[in-house]
Amino acid sequence: MSSVPSLRRGALFGSLAVRKRRDDTAIAGAGDGATTWRRAVAAGFVAYVVSRIFVAIGAAIVTTSNSVATAPYKPRPRNAFRGMLDVFTSWDSKWYLEIVRRGYPHFVPPNVTYEYDTDHLRAARGAFFPLYPLIIRAADTVLPGRDVAAALAVNLVVGLAAIIGVGWLASQFFDHDVAKRAMILTAFFPGSFVLSLAYAEGLLIVLACACLVWLGQKRWFLAGVAAGLATMTRPNGIALVAACGVAAIVAIHNERAWRSLVAPALAPAGFIGFQLFMRRQTGEPAAWFRIQREAWHEGYSWGWTALREVGNSIIHPLASPTFLMCTLTLVALVFMLVVSRRQRLPLYVWAYTLAIVVLMIIPKTVTARPRFLFTAFPLFIGVAAWWPKKWNDGWTYLMLCCGAGLVAITVLYGGFTAIP
Repeated sequence: MSSVPSLRRGALFGSLAVRKRRDDTAIAGAGDGATTWRRAVAAGFVAYVVSRIFVAIGAAIVTTSNSVATAPYKPRPRNAFRGMLDVFTSWDSKWYLEIVRRGYPHFVPPNVTYEYDTDHLRAARGAFFPLYPLIIRAADTVLPGRDVAAALAVNLVVGLAAIIGVGWLASQFFDHDVAKRAMILTAFFPGSFVLSLAYAEGLLIVLACACLVWLGQKRWFLAGVAAGLATMTRPNGIALVAACGVAAIVAIHNERAWRSLVAPALAPAGFIGFQLFMRRQTGEPAAWFRIQREAWHEGYSWGWTALREVGNSIIHPLASPTFLMCTLTLVALVFMLVVSRRQRLPLYVWAYTLAIVVLMIIPKTVTARPRFLFTAFPLFIGVAAWWPKKWNDGWTYLMLCCGAGLVAITVLYGGFTAIP
């Protein structure tokens, strides 16, 4: 009889030992997961730093070329810093900085153009959304230097956050190796040159990543707030309205989670709020739309502009870097769509991605470009998940090609030989 209690005690201690081993295994697994995530983030950080060096090399090439071209007329600069700064604040950067300095126009003249030069100087800046300039203005109040330094400092931080954000989103669906590859590919993709310029794409990607992660976690209010801020950042941020809508439909169908409607209700708040602000600022109900139409000649060709540029690049492949860039962008898009379609990306992620693609292709003036494709970042996750591990050498060659493309695209845009 005395052996029975001992057996019970043995069974009890045995079960406790098994439970302890399971707990230890779980803790070790969690530790291993945290370690691999830190390593993935470290790889993404290194990729981001190296890719920014590639962009700087491109800017330095432009500066050197300009210095040689103007040598007979201007004294040669002591260094390339001023010229590189001009590259980093070119194109749309100038319009964002114009908003930082002067705010939005109080009046939009008839037949407004981006060259309008009177007391209502450059009213075409009203086409650019406000969240990014607001952040620059706030940073300018606490950072040393002028607004240009604040803009580039903001983008330096936002760019890194965008890279890590892509990895964060990838880790929700795949392992940390896929997240690492997604971060590296995002950093080196040629369209990532915008992370070094005073452009709003980096901020949009940060907010879009946050929104998509929170949609997956069913944190509807936070997802809606992130989407609302994104639609206050860039026009194509409206793609997150589609993502929130699809996520809400799925949640209602599967779980009767009517609270999910908070996300699509909040998502367009930034866009609507900006339109109301422009109406009050200018006294014109549709001021933003008129600026887009008159100053920037923007409208909808429903893909015809993109097809025409592709056709011209095929017939005259070296005639226009802009047309060639459009063609390469569409080739990259098709490749990424094909390899991503079998990956385990949720419907709401696809809704965002396809909405971004449609918004990239349909414009009348500026159509498919690397920086627009860059905002369709879930495709980078799809490529990273699809990439066979046995193709390690191929991955290295791909990153080298992307790095070369990053330098080349910076040179083309910095030298004003292609339209970004």
